[in-house]
Amino acid sequence: MSGISMVLVVIVAFLAGMGGILDEFQFHQPLVACTLIGLVTGNLSAGIVLGGSLQMIALGWANIGAAVAPDAALASVASAIILVLGGQGVKGVSSAIAIAVPLAVAGLFLTMIVRTLAVPIVHFMDAAAEKGEMRKVEMWHLIAVCMQGVRIAIPAAALLVIPADTVRGFLESMPAWLTDGMAIGGGMVVAVGYAMVINMMATREVWPFFAIGFAVAAISELTLIALGVIAVAFALIYLNLQETGGGSSNGGGGNTGDPLGDILNDY
Repeated sequence: MSGISMVLVVIVAFLAGMGGILDEFQFHQPLVACTLIGLVTGNLSAGIVLGGSLQMIALGWANIGAAVAPDAALASVASAIILVLGGQGVKGVSSAIAIAVPLAVAGLFLTMIVRTLAVPIVHFMDAAAEKGEMRKVEMWHLIAVCMQGVRIAIPAAALLVIPADTVRGFLESMPAWLTDGMAIGGGMVVAVGYAMVINMMATREVWPFFAIGFAVAAISELTLIALGVIAVAFALIYLNLQETGGGSSNGGGGNTGDPLGDILNDY
């Protein structure tokens, strides 16, 4: 791996670490982080496959208040780096997933350390706010957020130092029962992710597009880019129909048949 690629990987890891706490730009999502690492290292296809697989596992992970979900950022970044260093391409996705799950739990320990270190920073911010020094408040805020990025960037940089032959030997030495077991377990969790997606899409307006997607996906001549273009076109058509004739007097957010969706739209 070239030096430029290593620097870009560390930058992606830094952004993923911050995104795992901010929940704003979604850099920590496996589909984004793994794809970006695959892109900067020249293994885009393997990164996309790994990111998609991990995304369905992590679909239900969310930070709720002080309760932090398993660390998708560390799981995504570390597993993608190991996959790239292993040199197995798409074939090594199962092994990378087997490594990603315990890494997600280990990431909780790291974020606990960073949050503990952030406690005195909060007191510094309070003291600066009492004096009306807003620039100091912003500075300490940025320092606290950057600490979360460093939490992922340091392990990523450490993994990049490990020789590729060592990583490849480690992956090849993993027993079949472990990789197959994690693949089966991950597949069961993916079913839960699909159920969540279907539950969010279970409205009369969206079901026709859902059925069309299955029919279009069966056309083998279409590439992933073509399917993405078709999906974006369908989304634009749906939004246009909702604005012009499918909505009610409150701006197109009318009754969709989903009570929770109606509440969120009203909110």
